Amino acid sequence: MEYTHLGRSGASVSRLCLGTMNFGAATAEADAQQIMDRAHEHGINFFDTSNTYGQPRAEGVSEQIIGRWLAAGSGRRDRTVLATKLYGGKGDWPNDRFLSALNIRRSCEDSLRRLGTDRIDLYQMHHVDRSTPWDEIWEAMDVLRTQGKIIYVGSSNFAGWHIAQAQEAARRRPSFGLVSEQSLYNLSARTVELEVLPACQGYGLGVICWSPLHGGLLGGLLGGLPGGLPGGLPGGMTDGGQGGRRSGGRAAEVRDVLRPQLEAYEQFCAELGERPATVALAWLLHQPAVTAPIIGPRTVAQLDSALRAPQLALDGKALARLDEIFPGPGGAAPEAYAW
Repeated sequence: MEYTHLGRSGASVSRLCLGTMNFGAATAEADAQQIMDRAHEHGINFFDTSNTYGQPRAEGVSEQIIGRWLAAGSGRRDRTVLATKLYGGKGDWPNDRFLSALNIRRSCEDSLRRLGTDRIDLYQMHHVDRSTPWDEIWEAMDVLRTQGKIIYVGSSNFAGWHIAQAQEAARRRPSFGLVSEQSLYNLSARTVELEVLPACQGYGLGVICWSPLHGGLLGGLLGGLPGGLPGGLPGGMTDGGQGGRRSGGRAAEVRDVLRPQLEAYEQFCAELGERPATVALAWLLHQPAVTAPIIGPRTVAQLDSALRAPQLALDGKALARLDEIFPGPGGAAPEAYAW
């Protein structure tokens, strides 16, 4: 497994991040524990979860499953860079959601309890909160850091200007600020190249990519794969730990619209002799500021199938061909749309 720094931090993380959105939903606990064991065997040390993953959503089931796995010992906790999130509603009361100091403190304590650990390595804001001032957010995060309950802070689903806002507010305090941004990013969804990726590069944030297969569209949706392998995602792997929310709706909605591109893409992958899912993951690993795509296996076999991606080197010709098939927005703003 290859490793890289998480943004400008000194923490080293694997180039693949294990997504756990399926744990407690599509994946039973026994299978989830085998997947985590296998991830460590392969050197994957970066695990991503959220306080709302699993079913029922309000009970933090994914965190609980990870916590019971960590409790088995054998150095599992120290070998894992553990990331979770807060923002989404956990109850019916007004302070049970968003990024108030009240909810940041309460959510952190609840996640620590479910995870059975004394610290969260990367505490991510799952969405921007336009109603809470950044001074309040950073004060609450700084208290948690001083207490040793969190180590790094990350964002998710932020716009480029939100990242700038957050970092400038942190600089005024001063606080260390964000080290990562978790965004929707894949060959077919490249809007973040306009401003989010440049902001991350400018402020030293690592990019963690959710839905790297775009709800399964980039996983060989249309036909057979090279070597007589069946079509579809390798082993039925879901999309990036987050594809469960998109694999039915989004794939069904846009499949026909993108069919010419998908046909050209799958043909090109066949020429390379690689699975479409592998190429999609490898392409992300060639992009500036990307730390890791999130893979969301439901079984151990599905995890194994994703491990080829960090080993696949795409040359300039291959990258240019992929840009022809999925052009993206044309680069960074403002040059993408202005002189």
